[in-house]
Amino acid sequence: MILDMHRQGLSVSAIARQTGVDRKTIRKYIERGLEAPAYGPRKPRATVIDPFTAYLRERVAGYPGLSGRRLLRELKDRGYAGGYTTVTDFLRDVRPTSEPGFEVRFETAPGEQAQVDFAQFHVVFTDEPATPRIVWLFSMVLGYSRLIWARFAMHQD
Repeated sequence: MILDMHRQGLSVSAIARQTGVDRKTIRKYIERGLEAPAYGPRKPRATVIDPFTAYLRERVAGYPGLSGRRLLRELKDRGYAGGYTTVTDFLRDVRPTSEPGFEVRFETAPGEQAQVDFAQFHVVFTDEPATPRIVWLFSMVLGYSRLIWARFAMHQD
């Protein structure tokens, strides 16, 4: 749009008035032409934890199980003025990832094993509303198919 207006013969001031953009910006786009602006990566900013990163890396390499609170106390003794979350954010990137443990599922052959349990319930029957009773739920889970079988009983025997 700016280049089209410039090709039509409008002055830099006239283009700036019509577009609402500063004259220096208009001149910059006219000089650059159709070339897209090239932005490079930003320079990393200095943070409060930068002087202590080598120490943290060394401590975590030697003792990976150290907590963020303990490392914060150690850093405070060394003159660190930052906060806890800065330390934990840094540790999240530095700590070695722990592999999840392999869980072996307990498998049985069909008809070989079942697990049994009782659960207690306090109920009031409609024919005797004044007498609360204890009713037991007998449950059995088959080991192979994980089928659940349950029945209510008045006694556990």
